[in-house]
Amino acid sequence: MSSITKQRNGRYIYIYESKSYWDTKRKYPNNNKKCIGKIDPDTGGEYYKQEYIERQKIEGKTTDSMKVWHDKRKRPMEIGTGTGVDLINIAQEILSTVKSIGLAYFLQSVAEKIGLVRILKQTMPNQWQRLFVLACYLVAENKSVMHCSDWVEENECADVGNMASQRISELLSSFGYKERNEFFRQWYQQIRENEYIALDITSVSSYSGNISFLEIGYNRDDEKLPQINICLLFGEKSMMPIYQTIYNGSLTDVTTLETTLSEFEAITGAQDIMVVTDKGFFRAENINRMLESKKTINNKKQASYKFLVPVSFTTNFAKDHVKNEQATIDDVDNVILTDDEMPIRGVYKYSTWKDDIKLHTHIYYDPEKALRKRNDLYSYVAKLKMLAVDDPENTKHQKEFQKYLRIEKANTSNGSVTVEIRKDVIEKSLEHSGWFVLISNRIDNIHEALDIYRAKDVVEKSFFQYKNNLGLFRLRVHNDERTLNKTFVAFIALILSSYIHKGMKNTGLDKEFTFEKLLSVLSKLKIAYINNTPVLQPLTKQQKQIFKAFEVEPPDCSGLNSHET
Repeated sequence: MSSITKQRNGRYIYIYESKSYWDTKRKYPNNNKKCIGKIDPDTGGEYYKQEYIERQKIEGKTTDSMKVWHDKRKRPMEIGTGTGVDLINIAQEILSTVKSIGLAYFLQSVAEKIGLVRILKQTMPNQWQRLFVLACYLVAENKSVMHCSDWVEENECADVGNMASQRISELLSSFGYKERNEFFRQWYQQIRENEYIALDITSVSSYSGNISFLEIGYNRDDEKLPQINICLLFGEKSMMPIYQTIYNGSLTDVTTLETTLSEFEAITGAQDIMVVTDKGFFRAENINRMLESKKTINNKKQASYKFLVPVSFTTNFAKDHVKNEQATIDDVDNVILTDDEMPIRGVYKYSTWKDDIKLHTHIYYDPEKALRKRNDLYSYVAKLKMLAVDDPENTKHQKEFQKYLRIEKANTSNGSVTVEIRKDVIEKSLEHSGWFVLISNRIDNIHEALDIYRAKDVVEKSFFQYKNNLGLFRLRVHNDERTLNKTFVAFIALILSSYIHKGMKNTGLDKEFTFEKLLSVLSKLKIAYINNTPVLQPLTKQQKQIFKAFEVEPPDCSGLNSHET
């Protein structure tokens, strides 16, 4: 079946006839595009090639209003004659076919390599190409999706037709809960390997009045707008996102933990997972629920969840463990060497959590971090004292004056004041600086616990990337289904960008390229079609380096479709 599309190449707009076919070499559906006409840039009139008009006549279609396009590029070149206008037009026509191929080809290749394309095709057969192109756009551009059509026109990617805002809105309404969950199930099956699963939440604000998830709640960006909460599960070994779900904006982190894990298990069939969280998820009731929840695995009854969780210093459990270790932890026998940071101190205890329940407890002390915090606070309070001496009535700093200083006015005519630092308050503030406590019902090795917890950084960095690089600072959609589906497309984009980040780190590319520079280098690889023949720009040294590092075969003309332009 064929379709007619219009596409801008440089300053010209061409009319294409697109026919779908099965690509036997790359094993996925593709499209053959054939240029059948052109739109006059001055008048907007449509002109068609004579052979296309003749074919329409043979098929019995009306052609009376169709004007003929005389393609000047196919005339023999008469060097040295005329005014040179024809040569200029020919050059402009050729330049107008130039497109960027490197980045789109690279993203397609890595998506095939990790099984992402296969799973998208199986779970969303009618939408997968457009979803994938939209996800590639989110990786490539830090812009609103409304500009996706421009990116499609400038890049040699799958022929997905018009990707204007209206078409994207229609796409984001064309699939739902069943398709998303089947994708998550297959994706987890694809990448799971005894994963430790990091879990975190980010909030995304919106001005929309039609999204039921939007509520006022704790906003991590300190915005006063209604928001949704996106909960993401991230594999620490694969360094890839594996599942996400959305909650109302007013729900707190701790209330979503059990629900998220139950959903994840129901969808994916996962049974034996390790959950790693930050302090935002800690609450004694949460730990108790995870300990008390039981299920049968390999005919044995055991806790539903393995976990590694930092304990808040609002609890006596954490405070007491630090107090017990303060005098003896700074000992060479307690040194833990780390790959990229100064050595820290750590001790292990098998401690009573409640009643007869004991947990593996890991107490850590980072002397460098403690010293930095002490120096920072000392410097801050010293500056506060100078401000208070000069202007004790300073309204901007009154709250901090009261917290850290004692200010007394002398009964003298000149109104002099004495300012003293409240050292007891400073010491109280620094009491637990440099310390942190982890508890687990499974991990008893203090080095392993630290490594697993620090790997949690992947989810925090991914959330930063999620909102800053993938265009989610504002949800510019106006109903629940589109909200869920836009965040799903961003999840696909996050898979791609996470895989690239992981590859850069594993191969050492991150020492030479930033993520943005890598994308830019690939984007500079161009292709043009001249008289139905693809002409690929030679690869630069850096482009070859990137393709080699990711074990991706560079594009070559033999594997590209011929376009008639």
